[in-house]
Amino acid sequence: MTTSPSAPFKTPSGLEVLYNRDQIHARIQELGKQITHDYAGKSIVMVGVLKGATLFLSDLARAIGVDCTFDFVAVSSYGKGLRSSGAVKLIKDLDNPIEGKHIIVVEDILDTGLTLSYLRNLFLQHHPKSLRIATLLDKPTRRLEKIEADYIGFSIANQFVVGYGMDYGERFRNLPDICVLLPSHPE
Repeated sequence: MTTSPSAPFKTPSGLEVLYNRDQIHARIQELGKQITHDYAGKSIVMVGVLKGATLFLSDLARAIGVDCTFDFVAVSSYGKGLRSSGAVKLIKDLDNPIEGKHIIVVEDILDTGLTLSYLRNLFLQHHPKSLRIATLLDKPTRRLEKIEADYIGFSIANQFVVGYGMDYGERFRNLPDICVLLPSHPE
């Protein structure tokens, strides 16, 4: 059975909705308007950080009214657990050169800042015309690296969240809402 985007979706046990799909959609529309204004008359390259940012990048791109293309990178710092390992590893690099282009790195969550600091430093070596960061979620209390996003969906407390592309051991990415993984969550 196929469900439509507006069909009810039952949140799995052990999860609590933090932001529902309507709140997410409304905020992404606002971000899209801001980016459209900031880049009026320019072309941008949206670089999605796989896998978590895919849904956010997809919806954000549709909310932006300027010419844009996509590229993707994959990095790892979490593995299968709840905590970052602290080491960032590039798994998939960009497919196309970014020199002289306006780049927006699109990430699901800005947490410790280790991943985005790594990517920012890597991308700046390629001399883009501009480099900005869009993140759906920001956890400023967890920051270890001095880095801020230019476009922020929501600031959240130090909670482990899943859904809307974000996972726990590769599970829950398909949830339409952003949910908090409760301590009582069954493995």
